[in-house]
Amino acid sequence: MSSEPDDATKTICPYCGVGCGIRVLEGDEPGEMRFMPWGDAPVNEGSVCIKGGAATQVVDHEDRLTEPLIKEDGEFREATWSEALDRVVDEMEGIREEHGPDGMGFFGSSKTFNEENYLIQKLARRYGTNQVDNCTRMCHASTVWALRTSLGMGAMTNSMADLEESADVLWIQGANPGEQHPIANSQYFRQAVLEGATVIQVDPHANKTTRSFEIDDTDRHMHLQLKPGTDIPLLNIVLKTILERHEEEPDAGWIDEAFVEERTKGIDHLKETLADFDKEAAAEECGVPLADIELAAEKYAMANDAAIFTGMGMSQHTCGVDNVQNEINLALITGNLGRPGTGVNPLRGQNNVQGTCDVGAMPNVLPGYQLVDDDEARESVEDVWGFDIPAEPGLTNVEISHAIGDTVHGLYVMGENPIMSEPDGNETERRFREELDFMVVQDIFMTETAELADVVLPATTWAERDGTVTNTDRRVQRMRGVHKVHENTRHDLDILCEVGTRLFGGGEERSSSENRAEPGGAFDFDGPEDVFEELREVCPIMYGMTYDALGETGLHWPCYEEGDEGDPFLYEEEFETEDGLGRIEGVVHQEPKEVPDEEYPLVLTTARLEEHYNTGTMSRRSPTLSKQHPENFVDVHPNDAERYGIEDGDDVVLKSRRGEITVRADVTEDIKEGVVWTTPHFAAASANRLTNDVLDERAKIPEYKAASAEIEVDIEAAGDDSPASADD
Repeated sequence: MSSEPDDATKTICPYCGVGCGIRVLEGDEPGEMRFMPWGDAPVNEGSVCIKGGAATQVVDHEDRLTEPLIKEDGEFREATWSEALDRVVDEMEGIREEHGPDGMGFFGSSKTFNEENYLIQKLARRYGTNQVDNCTRMCHASTVWALRTSLGMGAMTNSMADLEESADVLWIQGANPGEQHPIANSQYFRQAVLEGATVIQVDPHANKTTRSFEIDDTDRHMHLQLKPGTDIPLLNIVLKTILERHEEEPDAGWIDEAFVEERTKGIDHLKETLADFDKEAAAEECGVPLADIELAAEKYAMANDAAIFTGMGMSQHTCGVDNVQNEINLALITGNLGRPGTGVNPLRGQNNVQGTCDVGAMPNVLPGYQLVDDDEARESVEDVWGFDIPAEPGLTNVEISHAIGDTVHGLYVMGENPIMSEPDGNETERRFREELDFMVVQDIFMTETAELADVVLPATTWAERDGTVTNTDRRVQRMRGVHKVHENTRHDLDILCEVGTRLFGGGEERSSSENRAEPGGAFDFDGPEDVFEELREVCPIMYGMTYDALGETGLHWPCYEEGDEGDPFLYEEEFETEDGLGRIEGVVHQEPKEVPDEEYPLVLTTARLEEHYNTGTMSRRSPTLSKQHPENFVDVHPNDAERYGIEDGDDVVLKSRRGEITVRADVTEDIKEGVVWTTPHFAAASANRLTNDVLDERAKIPEYKAASAEIEVDIEAAGDDSPASADD
């Protein structure tokens, strides 16, 4: 190696939301970068999963986009940056003139940094629209909604460290950290169990998380393997059991009466909702023995400190907000909020999905979760930005996709691939291909969405640039680039600054303060730290942070003043709601919008693998990761396999009302009878060709976790060895 290990650059893994620190070392060859462990990294202390260790393999991949591209007569040709940006600006100006600012939609990216997502949402609002969104709409929008409205902030209430140190019971529902957050699972969750904690896992699928807690000499693990879409009935059994036992034993501590009285409202509504609730019938609907659910309720309620971890198995439903609200109900009635080892904690799936939301890349909030329809909040941001912000929330990304050809005519897509990531992928692709007037994509690879673009702008990877990201427990950390690999690529931040400057010019729109550079154009920034300084001004929860203060360990938000160390857990004194109270609200079961019938008798559910990352832009190009799982598969219960005549390893066609994919059948008892399970990682056979694009009415999240399906056998496999280029 041309560099010594001590010269390695300290940065953050680009994959999941745990926020593991890694080091990157330059190699002998131009563009070569190698992984090195970072032994005293604050989150992972040197440990990494297979993805983190392989992260550098895609930085100088042969598929990298290296020149701007413009499409003419259906074919791409190379262009200069000036030519490509002129086309982008001309098209955006034309769409605004003909259709108004809501004729454009803007997609931020959880794989890019806080500063870049701050700029794309500012660009959208300077253009005149709140139609900017990011992939949280596909994963945790319902979680953010429920947490924000009932507790005050749309994020983990606690930190990984205090959870591992203090929690007696870990309630993990709809999340698979063993597969999707491996270091969090091994360093924090499994370690907590080894030290005496109990884990209750609620998931339709037995998986690596299940197996990770099969620890010798302990029975402190329960797996409640429920039917997909029955989380509300199961939690209602838990809640009613606790309410009943409290009536029988009022002094036993089933409910924290003082906490409920002083810090919550709505318990009467919960009691009314559950008054006629039939626990026996609900348990049968869930497919879990009632006694097991009641035992789990006892373990949680009787714990000194119990923490809930929630994932996309809870959020990706048309009742996703209600699912998470019921988890909040459970934490509130037992007083498990506002101290170490407690809370309701969403495990965020991507490296910066938390931060992308924090900085306002969503259609209904400004930086720091300030509502766009809150006049006071909006005006405070306008004072800094120097222009008016639309007062009405915009469309979400799936709604933007649905509106293509109607009210939406152009898209600006940064680092996302909605063709692969949105549900009902075949119809999504048709709209993008046939009804969209103009689309610009800036990315590192030619994704399925980029193939349909009119202009493609080559960006740099995570290892080539500086910025900040926010991990799953609200820790803001600095990412540090090594060097740029391809000369004619540009950082996402620089591209956005150039587009903004060309669209809106210079002028005195940018505010100045004592700790700011001299004012220039609205998008005239001198690098990511300069952008971060403006972000601080409009984002109260991050106002106390500076690059120097972040250092190598980072800070948890909220961090309101310089010198604050940030809060590892929230709500110690009160909730961040208007009246300071946590909101309890009873909810009732809603079936998935599509249920099995004669034509499609199976329930299809989806999830991710440890070795891959969502839909595979980076992970499928990694030789190490692709070797582990080179193709998609479907888990089928042995009884279903026998009924269909399927042998383990057979190729089958998995079908829904929206499409079909050819996959290998894995016959396993990991899944319940009548349910099939597959992944979205593989472009040749993505689950999202099958998933349903119906939405939660409030959070607008699609129902990825439950759709009706059928299997066909005795087919010839349609092999496709081409590498996937799907969005992560």
